Amino acid sequence: MNTGYAVFCDADRHFYDAPHRLALAGTGDAALYRAAALPVPEGWTSRRTGDWLALRPKDRPLPAQGWKIHVSATLDNAERVLDAVRDHCLRHEVAFKFVPSRYLLHQRNAKYADRSGSGKFITVYPAGDDECERLATALADLLEGEPGPGILSDLRWGAGPVHLRYGSFTRRHCYDEQGELRPALEDASGTLVPDRRDPVFHVPDWVTLPPFLRPHLEARSAVTVRDMPYEVVRALHFSNGGGVYEAKHRQTGRRVVLKEARPWAGLAADGADAVTRLHRERDALQALSGLACTPEVLDDFTVGDHHFLVLEFVEGRPLNTFFARRHPLMEADPSAGALAEYTDWALRIHGLVARAVAEVHARGIVFNDLHLFNIMVSEDESSVVLLDFEAAQPAAQRGRQTVANPAFVAPAGRRGPDVDLYALACLRIALFIPLTSLFAVDRAKAAHLARVAAARFPVPPAFLDEAVREIERDPAAAAPVAAPSAGAAPASAGDRGDSVRFPPVEPGDWPRSGDSMVRAILASATPEREDRFFPGDIAQFATAGGGMSVGYGTAGILYALRESGAAPCPAAEERLLRRSRDPGSGTPLGFYDGIAGVAWTLQRLGHTEPALRLAEMLLSQDLDALAPDLHGGTAGIGLALDGLAAATGESALRDAASRCAELTARPSAAPPGAAPGRKRTGLLHGAAGRALLFLRLHERERDAALLDLAGEALHDDLTRCVRGVSGTLQVDEGWRTMPYLGAGSVGIGMVADDYLLHRRDDALDTARREILRAAQATFYAQPALFRGTAGMVLHLARTDAGGPGTTARDVRRQVDCLTWHAMSYQGHLAFPGEQMMRLSMDLATGTAGVLLALAAALGERSAHLPFLPPLPRPQEPAPSTGSSTAPTTLYERKRS
Repeated sequence: MNTGYAVFCDADRHFYDAPHRLALAGTGDAALYRAAALPVPEGWTSRRTGDWLALRPKDRPLPAQGWKIHVSATLDNAERVLDAVRDHCLRHEVAFKFVPSRYLLHQRNAKYADRSGSGKFITVYPAGDDECERLATALADLLEGEPGPGILSDLRWGAGPVHLRYGSFTRRHCYDEQGELRPALEDASGTLVPDRRDPVFHVPDWVTLPPFLRPHLEARSAVTVRDMPYEVVRALHFSNGGGVYEAKHRQTGRRVVLKEARPWAGLAADGADAVTRLHRERDALQALSGLACTPEVLDDFTVGDHHFLVLEFVEGRPLNTFFARRHPLMEADPSAGALAEYTDWALRIHGLVARAVAEVHARGIVFNDLHLFNIMVSEDESSVVLLDFEAAQPAAQRGRQTVANPAFVAPAGRRGPDVDLYALACLRIALFIPLTSLFAVDRAKAAHLARVAAARFPVPPAFLDEAVREIERDPAAAAPVAAPSAGAAPASAGDRGDSVRFPPVEPGDWPRSGDSMVRAILASATPEREDRFFPGDIAQFATAGGGMSVGYGTAGILYALRESGAAPCPAAEERLLRRSRDPGSGTPLGFYDGIAGVAWTLQRLGHTEPALRLAEMLLSQDLDALAPDLHGGTAGIGLALDGLAAATGESALRDAASRCAELTARPSAAPPGAAPGRKRTGLLHGAAGRALLFLRLHERERDAALLDLAGEALHDDLTRCVRGVSGTLQVDEGWRTMPYLGAGSVGIGMVADDYLLHRRDDALDTARREILRAAQATFYAQPALFRGTAGMVLHLARTDAGGPGTTARDVRRQVDCLTWHAMSYQGHLAFPGEQMMRLSMDLATGTAGVLLALAAALGERSAHLPFLPPLPRPQEPAPSTGSSTAPTTLYERKRS
């Protein structure tokens, strides 16, 4: 689970949205602080950017960079701290910015907020080192005694809420060693380098620490863990509130778990900080002492202001890891025996968990955070232990849930033991079809998933019926809501109140499903907003111009609509044209994330002049620092420029595409600190995307050297793949294997299909057939094009490898599996985005990507992923290795 998505769920019930959008509503905790509502003083300017409200004097320009001051605060003293700092900055004409509401401050300090930005409430911009010292001293005196969380990226001034770090003051950007666009600093040579914002204090190499900061650095260095009685062996987990570590007692060698908590940080929904929750966990576990299903408390202590709890080390594996080891739907066609064996195992495991929860309840405690990651299963699978009791409460308090996994979060009306009963009901379904995060969008999905599970597994109907009844139960109602039998037909919206039919139309019912997805996409449009036209992934908010990109914004959705045969959307095209005139500082240059993709899309939509204007902008940029990848680097830019050159005949664009190939072919050093053999792999960020550029330019130039480069790149990606027990070839990420189109083996296989049109390579041919098996599992966690089932549909429908798994029946089976993820938006077919907590309409993660895949698999048009058109069928015999002769491909015919 990527916990960064949770904060984007509050502002909209259906779609991911920026947290500050909720703050604009101005009610409750989202209401603005008094200081944010005051008139802008004469001679000052005010600007709202995302989570921040900035004020600066008109006649005092900011330095580009330097030592800046951050002030932290708690929820209780924030208003008071803000008033004091604001008055001081206005009086001394110093620029500053602040988080303007309690809600946004809470989110910035929440348990799973970005650790590098945690605690930052006010930022003050001194004009130089001398002013920095005066301001820091004055603010520390002004705020003496005020509590505030520590800021991990900064050096703390004494024990108060004032912190400092060296960083950028103005909006400048550059690319880091991985090709990602980052805020920038100017080094001693005048070169822009990334402004590091790690959750650790760091002084750039060319900067000397001012003398006034040395005592504070020495005080920080004096606090160490060397004297504590436990030696940390490894970190198990980090959150904004602290870390979880495996450790051993220095004298006895006993293995233990250390849980760390930072004061005023890692806030839960009720505002409780990590220290408060650590004490709650200690108290709950002490009340549960002696139970075999909970760990024992061994010790607790404090180092500096960090609190530690020492727990018994529990052997075993978290329940979520058993899906890869046991779940039969990871196979293409599991046998009846395998399904029955797994069903028996799942029922037994659920029984163990239910008994453990009952034992906890019998001691008067509510667990309050039951989910797959908090259940430790013994190696012999005979027992379970419940972990992580920081949200636990006495049952008598009838408290609400304050920390929750998105797939098990209880409805707001649940209190006390009802929270655990809801999670146990979700677990009944999740053990068979682990898609319960969709209940956060619509709990009516529970009945649909229960029917899916009943159709696949020989599970007793009563087991699933009881789950649906509990999930849909209204604790405030006089009687529980009746649930249909797991084997019953789907209910209509009229049969079940405000619920909807799942799915509104079967994905395989083409073209009705395509029409329905198009209606869902158009119904989601927000033409009144400038930051995006259609809702998509949280990447829309990560950079300037994210809302218009191919991967996550308007350009990609318009491309999918066009490829699937939908009618044009003039309003969205006009918005894209208008935004493309001035993309904005910090807009990435790449294909899927930025300017190159927008230019390419505009040309395909018939807007050649605006496309060429954007291309000119690209030609004026220094591309040397970009990564060589397809997503945001030189491979994608080169493909876009080559496509524009083919469409317009502009020789400068063709030359620029060749220059991108040269940059892409450069040997790349691993980023500093990167683990050996862990380079990014696959179509979007790995060597397969580079191979795609070399292939397309080879088709134009007939240069055998480009074909050589393509082959080398594909083999390079294959070196980071491993074979699974079922003979599938997947990308090895060290802690998991990935089959997907974007960063997994299927993307490598897709480009290998194209390469084999030009040159025989027996090793690649064998590999692509093993990759095909990775695209044939019955279950994938998400429906997305780049990280889910839709990508598998696209590959199976496109490949010319032949053999088992590639028939029309096989493709149809995979299409039907998309039904499991299908949702409804205003009565139309839609799909959830990354992390499955909200719907998405974009190409990379959402409904537009599914639309494109289904159009390619089922439609009559030649719908395809950019630069990967349908292959000729049957495959023509390829020349043997070493030949530079290449058949004319459909790609060439289409682009001419």
